[in-house]
Amino acid sequence: MNPSTAPPTTVSRADVLTARWHAQQLDRAPGTAASPADVAVLDLGVQDTGPDGAAWALTVRGAPAVAPGTLPPDLALAWTLRGAPHVYRRADLGDVAVATAPLSEADAAKRVFDASKPLRAAGLAVLEALRTEARLEREIVVEPTVKGDLSTRLTQRLPEPHLRWCRSCGATHSYEQTFRLAALQAGLELEPGTSPPVLRRVPGLDPPFYGRLGVEAEPRLDVVRGYLRFFPAASVQDVAGFLDAPVKDVRDRWPDDAVRVDVPDADPGARPVDRWALDDDVEQLAGAAARRRDARAGAGTPVVRLVGPYDLYLQLRDRATLVPDAARAQDLWRVLGRPGAVLADGEVVGTWRPRASGRRLTVLTDPWVSWDAGLADAVGEQAERLRAFRDAASVTVAPPG
Repeated sequence: MNPSTAPPTTVSRADVLTARWHAQQLDRAPGTAASPADVAVLDLGVQDTGPDGAAWALTVRGAPAVAPGTLPPDLALAWTLRGAPHVYRRADLGDVAVATAPLSEADAAKRVFDASKPLRAAGLAVLEALRTEARLEREIVVEPTVKGDLSTRLTQRLPEPHLRWCRSCGATHSYEQTFRLAALQAGLELEPGTSPPVLRRVPGLDPPFYGRLGVEAEPRLDVVRGYLRFFPAASVQDVAGFLDAPVKDVRDRWPDDAVRVDVPDADPGARPVDRWALDDDVEQLAGAAARRRDARAGAGTPVVRLVGPYDLYLQLRDRATLVPDAARAQDLWRVLGRPGAVLADGEVVGTWRPRASGRRLTVLTDPWVSWDAGLADAVGEQAERLRAFRDAASVTVAPPG
């Protein structure tokens, strides 16, 4: 990390949200993307969690509709960051395996959580343990294999330090995080729409087996750089939290062209922390909110989006920047049963939950502010967009309960 000696550029919280909103292409009109692959956030990965998942995240960014639980041939699904399923461009998978690999042995130990303790106690390096699991997973998955079958066969071949007793399963098996993080390194992808998950070999991909770590990532797919690209005005700690990586490793990997920015009205009262943006993005960041207001002068209603609970826009680690109210934040990011967010020009103006009964869809909304007629109509339009996406017969927007 090369600390900048130049004074930081001062921007507002509104500038930050506007810049993130634009960087993540949430301001794109429906259908303006040339294809589902024509969405920038695929460089960092689109998490596929929840009933609408990655397909809806692509749709709200202007991509042509992809049916829930499916992917076009040029996209692929794999377990990567935080062990969560993410969608990427299929052509990128080999480089994604490098970009999402740990940055170091210490990083590998942190990313696998409690699995590192027995491995280290047995004198095993975590990276080598991950390679062992990846090689075995590759040998076992010759044809599409259900996760449970792979786990059973893998357990039979793994040495004791790799295994744990799972109370919820009532069985001994590999630690979940090592099992998941090894899969793409074994050259395995997930079949979209399968539950339980089915793993299969990625056609034409030589399994990397952690031959190259994240420090060798190409810039476009570099996860540290990617976080700054889609969340300008982020801290080292924010990126480390997003990756489950040690702060030291992230600091060592910090881009040379990152420059400091100051956001005095974001999370006032919190302990000061250095915030950064890529140098090429600073000009767009400064004054972003004013430019948006000028561009929309006379347009009236803001751009509204209904994003899912695990949409990238909500995956930020400086949550107080987006939602300053602690009670609201606790509701939006609850551990179980998270709602989606109703966004208006980047601001969270409420939450939403889908409810289906046969082919009838209800979108339950909880406004955080007073919605005027224009905003309410815009929410209704997005609910109709969700209805079409889900191929429901009808949709109703209603209050919760």
